[in-house]
Amino acid sequence: GSPEDGVSLCCPGWSWPPTPGLRLAHGTTTLAFRFRHGVIAAADTRSSCGSYVACPASCKVIPVHQHLLGTTSGTSADCATWYRVLQRELRLRELREGQLPSVASAAKLLSAMMSRYRGLDLCVATALCGWDRSGPMLFYVYSDGTRLQGNIFSVGSGSPYAYGVLDRGYRYDMSTQEAYALARCAVAHATHRDAYSGGSVDLFHVRESGWEHVSRSDACVLYMEFSGSAP
Repeated sequence: GSPEDGVSLCCPGWSWPPTPGLRLAHGTTTLAFRFRHGVIAAADTRSSCGSYVACPASCKVIPVHQHLLGTTSGTSADCATWYRVLQRELRLRELREGQLPSVASAAKLLSAMMSRYRGLDLCVATALCGWDRSGPMLFYVYSDGTRLQGNIFSVGSGSPYAYGVLDRGYRYDMSTQEAYALARCAVAHATHRDAYSGGSVDLFHVRESGWEHVSRSDACVLYMEFSGSAP
């Protein structure tokens, strides 16, 4: 994530002064995958502006509804704004229809709203993770209107490293503890290789009963544990 537009997700009273014409490199590692016991979402917690770590403990997995989470990658201000809009629209839809909105309809709604601003430097890439009448569901949505359904998505500069771990260890019929370990391992290894990812690893689990924040663990400690180099 990047607070370059004057917004920090973890420090509400703090802002990064924007500089006209300055484009700062930024990155992150977020991932999500479906398995038989729900949907796992995980992310690092480092927010960066170029070589500057703006916040080491930001939140990149955002609750959208009682049964729906979204990972955030891109510009922090854009992600926070569009998630607030989506939260409002889903709440209104629930009140009108008397039932929880499906994950597919939430992804379609977000895609349609953001696609109207294509070409205006909007930067939002998210994996929407939820459980509805169809069971565990996962969609990738990008700010140009792209919408994809799948079993595994990783987004951000650290995603190639995360995919390497996920592709080797993913199975749909994993146990819950195996899924937790796989998600932590993938993000921890990405933070070790990607300079823009770091801090801690946030882990969330979406079940039929709703979502829960499972843990926040130090990424460096996790990497040492998974690589077998712990003291």
